[in-house]
Amino acid sequence: MTASLSLSQARRIALAAQGLAKVRPTGPVSARAVGRTFAQLRLVQIDSVNVVARSHYLPFFSRLGNYDPLILQTMAGKKPRRMMEYWAHEASFIRPEHFQDLLVWQKRSWVGAHHLDPGVRQEMEDRILAALTAGRPMTASELTAKLGHAEAAERDNWGWNWNIVKRVLEHLFEEGRVSAASRTPQFERKYTLTSRVVPTKALSGGDPEESLDRLMDAAAQAHGIGTVRCFSDYFRTPFKAGADSVQRLVRAGRLQRVSVRGWDRETYKHVSAGTPRIAEGRALLSPFDSLVFERRRLEELFGFHYRIEIYTPAAKRRFGYYVLPFLLRDGIVARVDLKADRASGQLLVRSAFGEVGAPADTAVELAAELDLMAAWLGLQEVVVWPVGDLADVLAEAVARHGDRTKGHGHQGSPLTVERGNVALVSPVD
Repeated sequence: MTASLSLSQARRIALAAQGLAKVRPTGPVSARAVGRTFAQLRLVQIDSVNVVARSHYLPFFSRLGNYDPLILQTMAGKKPRRMMEYWAHEASFIRPEHFQDLLVWQKRSWVGAHHLDPGVRQEMEDRILAALTAGRPMTASELTAKLGHAEAAERDNWGWNWNIVKRVLEHLFEEGRVSAASRTPQFERKYTLTSRVVPTKALSGGDPEESLDRLMDAAAQAHGIGTVRCFSDYFRTPFKAGADSVQRLVRAGRLQRVSVRGWDRETYKHVSAGTPRIAEGRALLSPFDSLVFERRRLEELFGFHYRIEIYTPAAKRRFGYYVLPFLLRDGIVARVDLKADRASGQLLVRSAFGEVGAPADTAVELAAELDLMAAWLGLQEVVVWPVGDLADVLAEAVARHGDRTKGHGHQGSPLTVERGNVALVSPVD
């Protein structure tokens, strides 16, 4: 018999599975707590955009609050590694246990050196592997210099300036023969042999169906509830094969068929998924957060239509450049365009928009979250610009959240809160 769930129940299941249903823990955030969060999410997407913070830092802040990002460097850079880089949803940190399964199912032929002459590619592969075998981890530029390769970089259709060394490195990365030992402060990969990153047993082959079932099971655990498309999208595995995998997981008792009132797609709930009585979380979500990966699911669950507008011309953007959804309890109730201006020590709220039906305490809760984010980023001020239908009331809430009020914002000037102090400044782009 297929269980019937309300939309509210489906939301709470999804939030609990993503670690977003509970109030954050109080006190210092331990490395163990960060590890548990990563184990729950299974992957975090990597992106070079650093408007607020590196994208893989933000999901942990959303769930844990003020934590030390150096914990992630330790998890990814020291043995035994608890996270490693590979292609998953996109470029991602993954659990090492998923690496071999992803090798079977990730086919990223548009990246790397697939178009190169096979003889040229093989020669460069041999030289790169010999250099990495004999030496320390190196970036693409360090390897280019070591190999004495002076060929100019070639710009491809994606706009990447990659020379042959970088292209072959990415090809070896796709094949799982080299991996990232760490990242530089400039966010460059330091490449090394994969055998030095993961245990040898993780490099052995396996049955493709079993590999996919493990990935789909992990994706379903991270979702709590979802469709074949949701689960397949998480690790970017093929949809048709994913549908067969879901049926195997149903027969194995790992997934249960459910119906959600108002939805018209076949939906499944993982047997481990809990249904909390209430959702109490509060979080600013990265544009690359795993809760917002699958846009149709996001809209069906929360009635929240979301698009990343980074690549949209400025004049055509609706909400801003780097817009973070704001989750409050069991709803996504607002969105803010944020920028960490590190030179001035300011967290800029360049626009703030509320959703239809947002609760009365949206601005108050969002002000508290912005203050927490500023503290985590080491910024001294929260600056609210007068853009968006939530901006005025948010500016007032930010001011009240401070210890003392020293001025009042007015049209055309953002309100600045210096972690308890308020002053007027002029907007600067």
